[in-house]
Amino acid sequence: MRAPYGLNILDNCLTCPVREEHLFCNLSVHAGQRLNEIKSTAVYPKGAMLFIEGQQPRGVFLLCTGKAKLSTSSREGKTIITKLSEGGDVLGLNAVISNRPYEVTAEMMEPGQANFIPRDSLLQFLKEHGEVALRVAEQLSRNYYTAYEEIRTLGLATSPSEKFAKLLLSWSTKTTQTDGSSQVKLTLTHEEIAEIIGTTRETVSRLFSEFKKKQLLALKGSTLVIRNRVALEKIVQS
Repeated sequence: MRAPYGLNILDNCLTCPVREEHLFCNLSVHAGQRLNEIKSTAVYPKGAMLFIEGQQPRGVFLLCTGKAKLSTSSREGKTIITKLSEGGDVLGLNAVISNRPYEVTAEMMEPGQANFIPRDSLLQFLKEHGEVALRVAEQLSRNYYTAYEEIRTLGLATSPSEKFAKLLLSWSTKTTQTDGSSQVKLTLTHEEIAEIIGTTRETVSRLFSEFKKKQLLALKGSTLVIRNRVALEKIVQS
């Protein structure tokens, strides 16, 4: 089914053409049928807020297409992006399971589709299907280790250049070419990158200039070319 923004609505989890090994993908037929019954599908524009930090957990969002950023803010207005979510991710899971307010704000970075499951329906779904409950437990464990690595990155890295190099390395692992380089579509602003590594927009702009001069990276339009993984690894290890 065609939808706004040129998207195709994926309204049936059992016949989804992009089914992969994500939390609520590739379930048994019975569990998949029940999932279709309890979810509601919607398409969201860029900038749409799926939920807001501090809001009571009304349910989870299964991100089918598009990207979303998860962020948290201090009382002084400083914002840190904790994760960039892509298709297959389940947003709001920690809050819904613990019945505590959403710990982050989820904002769409580009148009996309998300399936919403109300909290009561999700909890009953987990009681009825042990396979799904086990997957949720595994996902919550992965969330813990991801948060641990983020704390290490922000807390133990001694300089903005080290944090920036580590971020570039995390991006390059998904698209490494045979020559060791990699290309990433850069959809983040310098301000958003600053919010990921806990620094300022001006510092990020300076780091881009420095890394370009050292031939560690290059920009071709909206494409970021990461040229030298070995040199980036040395920056992190130092």
